[in-house]
Amino acid sequence: MEIPHYALVLLMLGTLLSLSILADIIARRTAIPRISLLVLIGVGVAVIQQWLLGQPAGPLEGLSEPMIQLALVMVAFLLGGEFTWERLRTLGPVVAIFSFSVVLVSGFVVGAGLWLLGFPLILAITLGAVSVATDPAAVTETIHEQGAADTSTGRLLLSTVAVDDGWGVIIFGLAMAFLGWHGSGDGMQAVLVALWELGGAVALGVIVGVPAAWLTGRLEAGEPTRVEAIALILLLAGGAALLHVSELLAAMVAGAMVANLASHHNRSFSEIEYLKWPFLVFFFVLAGASLDLANLTVAVGVTLAYIVLRLLGRLAGGWFGSSLVNARKGTLPKGLGMALTPQAGVAMGMALLAGERYPEFASTLMAVVVVSTVAFEAVGPWLVRITLARDDSRTKDNKTET
Repeated sequence: MEIPHYALVLLMLGTLLSLSILADIIARRTAIPRISLLVLIGVGVAVIQQWLLGQPAGPLEGLSEPMIQLALVMVAFLLGGEFTWERLRTLGPVVAIFSFSVVLVSGFVVGAGLWLLGFPLILAITLGAVSVATDPAAVTETIHEQGAADTSTGRLLLSTVAVDDGWGVIIFGLAMAFLGWHGSGDGMQAVLVALWELGGAVALGVIVGVPAAWLTGRLEAGEPTRVEAIALILLLAGGAALLHVSELLAAMVAGAMVANLASHHNRSFSEIEYLKWPFLVFFFVLAGASLDLANLTVAVGVTLAYIVLRLLGRLAGGWFGSSLVNARKGTLPKGLGMALTPQAGVAMGMALLAGERYPEFASTLMAVVVVSTVAFEAVGPWLVRITLARDDSRTKDNKTET
């Protein structure tokens, strides 16, 4: 009896969601991050598919890409919701200076370091842009576990991770535009394409976000708002793909429009927050499953270089940002950048998007980001605890001297 293709697809989707429940149980009972477990499940899928079945990389052909796009748009839309005028005024210049310093310095260290080590310019700039993304969930959970949410360091880190990925999306968009300009023989044409990719993304975000903000305040909470949230995500993902603009930037702009203009903006964000986890499960698993195991050994050198340079970049960025803040006011510890090492979904999304644009580097990019994500998700919370512990002991010493 012939088995329909969609039956296998549905079975695989159900299996992946079932395995995510198992991963959640294991993560709750061990110190292994849930995201790392989901990525490793994807790597297991890649092993079965490529080594045992002899098939090429990339499960759920024709379905994985839209699922990944939807997950990324959801994450970027929620990021845009953090950029409200009220929140930006609350964060103040200290967070802006510190977060932007960490992002710029760490991205420059990774990109310039990889280029000086002899890796291709496209790979170096892309990984430099990818490196600025942080996993806010890992940092936030660790800070609350340590009871440091009310300390000055804890508040600064919580505020920084809230906007860190937003800076990352902007820098990634600029990096892709620069690479498009650099790789084109026609300078004027390349400039126009780069302007369209960035300006078109902003325009799409405004065109979708402003009507959505108007509609949000006029819908009843519940199912109508849920339908609006799904429609919003589909319009952003489909529109960005159709117009060839940055979906991350478009979704972030739309999120900022809704957050600043809607009278009941929390409804849309709550619905998307409620809906996003199953899509993120597919995203992390499919990201791990997209590894090309045949070319994995080629990426060993660049992966090790990326991990070391990102750690150095975070350390240097935290030191530079703290120095700038301390020159104005306050006495921030110098090692705060090390608490911003966890890396997860946004970094993987950037690597996937860059891989679509530069397929010759797709397997290397995914290998670097998947391996480094597992490493940083494992080491990152430990570095957050060390940073908080040092700040706590430093505070006690100052009180003792006083």
